[in-house]
Amino acid sequence: MPAQRAQHVSMAIDRSYSEAYDFLSRPANFPQWASGLGHSFVHLQGMEWQADTPMGRLRVRFSSPNEHGILDHYVTLEDGTTVYNPMRIFANGDGSEVVFTLFQRPGMSDAEFARDAEWIQKDLGTLKKLLEGNG
Repeated sequence: MPAQRAQHVSMAIDRSYSEAYDFLSRPANFPQWASGLGHSFVHLQGMEWQADTPMGRLRVRFSSPNEHGILDHYVTLEDGTTVYNPMRIFANGDGSEVVFTLFQRPGMSDAEFARDAEWIQKDLGTLKKLLEGNG
């Protein structure tokens, strides 16, 4: 498969790296801010979870907690397609910066790609409010 078009969506958060990473490295916290993963989140085993979403039942596999700020996750759709979602957090002054990389999957239109980027930006805004105590 050729390289896919990618867009990095980021958000500065006024919360220390260690506090923000501690929150984000726990998959059970994702439904509080990541609307695409739904609100019904069930732990299966290890770092694998199941989510009931508007797109159907998804399986989500998260990166294990690590010292590098890696928060990647793989989402497997009902049809078996797996979508890789690279995500990082790093220190930004006294706060932190969260970066989500969105790939334009084969068959995804430019309009769908733009809509997904806006959705991610909105979700990161929700995360910002939550971690800064404004949510």
